[in-house]
Amino acid sequence: MSDEKPWLLGRLALGLGLALQASEDFRDLEDHAEYAESAGVPMPSVLAPLASAAMLAAGVGIALWRLPRLATTAAAGLLVTVTATMHDFWNEEGDASGERLAFFGNLAMLGGVLLALKRAFD
Repeated sequence: MSDEKPWLLGRLALGLGLALQASEDFRDLEDHAEYAESAGVPMPSVLAPLASAAMLAAGVGIALWRLPRLATTAAAGLLVTVTATMHDFWNEEGDASGERLAFFGNLAMLGGVLLALKRAFD
C-alpha cells in the first residue's frame, strides 16, 4: 500500500465522520438547541444549527480536501469549543458517563483533525 492510500482512507473516514455526525443534529433542531441552552450556550437556536452547519461543511472539505486549511482550522476550533462547553463531564452531577464518552470521542476526532491540519499547512 502506498503512503497516500492510508492518508486518503483516513481523511475520508475523518471528514465523512465529522459531516455525518454534524448532519445528525439537523434531525431534531429543537432538541439540539435545548441541549445547547442547558450547557449555557448563548442564542442556542441560532448558534447550535450554525455550529452544526459549519462542522458539516468542514467535514466535507476535509473528505474532499477542498480548502483544507479553512476546513481543518474550522473543525479544530469547533471541536475544541464544543468539547469544552457541551461535554464538560467534570461539572456533571450524578452519572456523567454519556458526557465523558462524548468528550473522549471528540478528543479522538480532534486528534485526527490536528493531523490533517498539519498536513494542510505543510
